[in-house]
Amino acid sequence: MCSVTMGEAAAAKLNVIQLSDNTIQRRISHMGADVRQQVVDSVRESPSFSLQLDETTDVANCAQLMVYELNVLNDFMRKNNVNWGRCCGVCTDGARAMTGQHSGPVKKVQEDALAAIWTHCIIHCQVLVTKRMPQELRTVLDEAVKIVNLIKSRAMNARLFSILYNEMGAHFKQLLLHSKVRWLSRGKVLTRLCDLREEVLPFLAEINSPLVKHMEDMKWVAKLAYLSDVFEKINTLNICLQGKEFSVFYAHDQLCGFRKKLELWGACVEWGSVEMFPTLEDVLARAGLKVEFLQQVVCAHLEGMRKQFGEYFGEETMANQWVRNPFSFPVTLKDGLSAGEEEALAELSCDMDLKQRLSDVPHAHFWLSVRTEFPQLSTKAMNVLIPFTSTYLCKCGFSALAMIKSKYRSRLLVEDDLRLYLSTVQPCNNRICASKAQAHCSH
Repeated sequence: MCSVTMGEAAAAKLNVIQLSDNTIQRRISHMGADVRQQVVDSVRESPSFSLQLDETTDVANCAQLMVYELNVLNDFMRKNNVNWGRCCGVCTDGARAMTGQHSGPVKKVQEDALAAIWTHCIIHCQVLVTKRMPQELRTVLDEAVKIVNLIKSRAMNARLFSILYNEMGAHFKQLLLHSKVRWLSRGKVLTRLCDLREEVLPFLAEINSPLVKHMEDMKWVAKLAYLSDVFEKINTLNICLQGKEFSVFYAHDQLCGFRKKLELWGACVEWGSVEMFPTLEDVLARAGLKVEFLQQVVCAHLEGMRKQFGEYFGEETMANQWVRNPFSFPVTLKDGLSAGEEEALAELSCDMDLKQRLSDVPHAHFWLSVRTEFPQLSTKAMNVLIPFTSTYLCKCGFSALAMIKSKYRSRLLVEDDLRLYLSTVQPCNNRICASKAQAHCSH
């Protein structure tokens, strides 16, 4: 209006006038409260729901997203009239703070939600499995991290190395630091170090570092190349297990497939073939080395991982396969169906129209669509599909928290900001405006 009546110059001056110090914060709070109410209403009306629980600390050392006393979560559920009995699953990591037998949040939830099952985050399990390795490979990993830290964490070395790889025309422009709390860190660090090994060697020699002896030892470089290849494959699996919507059956299939790959790779190495590890194959070819000196340690590492995957995730086929495909898998005793539910499943399995529907929609949508005809089966199937398999959404929240609440905004209360950033629910602005006595608060 100002630009039309008084011109652009006047509009520009008016535009620099700041709003009051709490106007934006108040609007965020109103929208966040509306989104929370929509989510609570949806959960209250749903016949089943599940939880992801995790905790972290922000830049101000305040606990976020998960509190140490479950009373806060319990009070929230009761205040909003959410029935604990409808909770069918709780997914957390395996930390004692979460899974303690007496005061852990999982135990407290299960006291109120008797049907809730605890799920150990499948990505945390996968990370724990891959941490174990023979000492020989562990030593190579530690020495590789020392090399990266020597170059990357010291400003002078980082600048000199930058000049070197620019002169040598390297494809990558920097090394990556290793972080234990980041799932993909080891694979990325080792891959980058292998890619820049021809630039790292003369640099270490130039600064007279004792670590240069490792880069000059081609057997050591070959072990580094193997770790780079195998962790890159582990990272690929890790990424496959991340996502907002995938079922427990999909996750189990990915893990089962990877376990079989480990067995296959071990057999190939025993036969003298390493073509599944391209970086290792390239290093061996350039150095004129044979794979025999690596066979024992590589086979031991692959076999150890295969056994660990079996211990964490089981070797047997998952129960409740009828949920995935009720038209092919017979019901077994461990599926826990009553006689009436078995009869309903037999009737459903003969409906060809429903079989076609299953091929066109996700499993959860299919079982929701048959709730009217087969209510008991639908409820039991949804209780299998609803529980989370990982705490991926919590980790997404932690990443958003680190971005929103920085050291320059350490006193920020981020509850509403995070809710609006992370939720797919849109605030109902018309309802928010209608609830206000006046259109604009005085400043």
